[in-house]
Amino acid sequence: MNPILRNILAVFIGWFGGSAINLGLINLGHKVFPIAGIDINDMTAFAEVMPTLDGKYFLFPFLAHALGTLVGAFIAYKIAATHKKKFALGIGVLFLLGGIAVNYMLPVPTWFAVADIALAYIPMALIGGKLAEN
Repeated sequence: MNPILRNILAVFIGWFGGSAINLGLINLGHKVFPIAGIDINDMTAFAEVMPTLDGKYFLFPFLAHALGTLVGAFIAYKIAATHKKKFALGIGVLFLLGGIAVNYMLPVPTWFAVADIALAYIPMALIGGKLAEN
């Protein structure tokens, strides 16, 4: 396969795979720790209740962001034809941009925003790439 096409596929498949893990863990989190009376698809209602939530409600979002990034970076590294570490890190940057956007749109606690931005994206992309090396 053409290396350029393979590298493009690495980004799309890594992003899709990581996003699937992310979405699955977010949905699982809403089943494990349901928020009474809130439709999680109603972003306005969700944003209003966010400041009142305990720390346990942020466990699955953090895991979703971290593990989604890790898996996406792993996949991108495995598929990329060249510059494998850069593609794994690129997945981390894509997820980081999404994480910044979500942390901006929803009134999450500062401690969560800091932990999420600092730990869930670039470090996990580096770990995913390192795991894929072996």
